[in-house]
Amino acid sequence: MSKLLSAELMANVGRRSQPRQELVARREIRKYAIATGQRQKKYLDGDEAPPMFHVALFWDVVELDQLTPDGVSIDSLLPKFPLERAMAGGLRIEYHRPIMAGDLLTATRTLTDIYEKQGSQGPLIFYEVVMEVVNEKGEPVLTEKTTRILR
Repeated sequence: MSKLLSAELMANVGRRSQPRQELVARREIRKYAIATGQRQKKYLDGDEAPPMFHVALFWDVVELDQLTPDGVSIDSLLPKFPLERAMAGGLRIEYHRPIMAGDLLTATRTLTDIYEKQGSQGPLIFYEVVMEVVNEKGEPVLTEKTTRILR
C-alpha cells in the first residue's frame, strides 16, 4: 500500500455516477461550431456535432460560489484525496458514431483507477475516469478517458 492511498480511498475504484441524459440541440451545435471556427457545412448547419462538442455537455450548471478556485464544479464521483492541487494528465476520446442534432445521449462515468507515483518534488496521485456515452438506442457514441494528477 502506498503512503497516501489508503484502503478506504482505493475502495472508490469502480464507483459509477448516476446516468445523465442530455438532448443535443441543433442551436447548441451551431453555437459551438461557430465558437470553435468550424468550416464544414454539417457543423455550421447544426446537423452533426464537431469533435469535442460533448466535453461540456454533461457538466453541472452551478452558481459561481459552488465552483472550485480553478473554475470547475465539485465532482461528486470523486472521493476526498489527500492531495488537492489538480493538473491535467491526459484525455483520450474514442468516437464510435457521430453526435447528431436531436440525439438523446446518456453518459455514465466510472472512477477506473487511482495510483501514486513519486515526482521530482514529492508524491503525485493519479486518477482516471471513463465516461461512456450512448444514444437512445443504447448504441455507443463515444468513450472518454480522463486522467488527472494531484500534487
